[in-house]
Amino acid sequence: MLLTEVAQATQRLADAGVPSPRTDAEELAAFVHGVKRGELHQVKDSDFDARYWEVVARREAREPLQHITGHAYFRYLELQVGPGVFVPRPETESVVGWAIDAVRAMDVVEPCVVDLCTGSGAIALALAQEVPRSRVYAVEMSEDALVWTRKNMEGSRVELRQGNALTAFPDLDGQVDLVISNPPYIPLTEWEYVAPEARDHDPEMALFSGEDGLDLIRGLERTAHRLLRPGGVVVVEHADTQGGQVPWIFAEDRGWTDAADHPDLNNRPRFATARKAVP
Repeated sequence: MLLTEVAQATQRLADAGVPSPRTDAEELAAFVHGVKRGELHQVKDSDFDARYWEVVARREAREPLQHITGHAYFRYLELQVGPGVFVPRPETESVVGWAIDAVRAMDVVEPCVVDLCTGSGAIALALAQEVPRSRVYAVEMSEDALVWTRKNMEGSRVELRQGNALTAFPDLDGQVDLVISNPPYIPLTEWEYVAPEARDHDPEMALFSGEDGLDLIRGLERTAHRLLRPGGVVVVEHADTQGGQVPWIFAEDRGWTDAADHPDLNNRPRFATARKAVP
């Protein structure tokens, strides 16, 4: 019975244009029935919960899966998310993976890391968890997003502040080993091409940044340079169409070296890195 319902839901979600219909149909079934995806076959026909069709209809209308279930998975974390906060994406996991490797490779006992535009807190929490001796700081401007950030960071050792990423952490100037950010980077001109899950449900301030999408990244370049110690590293996520542009923002004449782009798991340009020049 349940597997039949899941198959019907998969078809409905596919017809609605949902990118991963089978996975989402199974995740929703697991959520409603209080089991893990791999345990769906254990649900008896008599235990089928008709509320399943209510959540399928919500997903069919392109409400994000994570808003319906109330959580998102990111690396080794399970995060609480909902309206008002950007839902972390799988692509960002490879950005964080690179950053973790970079911090581990530094000859620093207690590396200092700053996450600008932290949103749900995914990046900062992953770094704090996977680099145990790191000192991690995070900043978020949106009060709506901070409702979720604070829930996720409760009991963690990340120091969270509310504020503007461009002016944050003046007390850390010149002391930071790694600055990381997944900022808004979608051009305003691309609005109509953004997936409904993001366009209609993620906060606009977490998505769009000027005509070419690079306005905030240009500002964060100065912030990162201010915060980093000489030899410190910056890591910034960007759209796969911006691979040729972002490394140029971190130019040698602005105090950077080794600016480079890196691919995600689908081999598309996904994030840029640079090192603060040593005088």
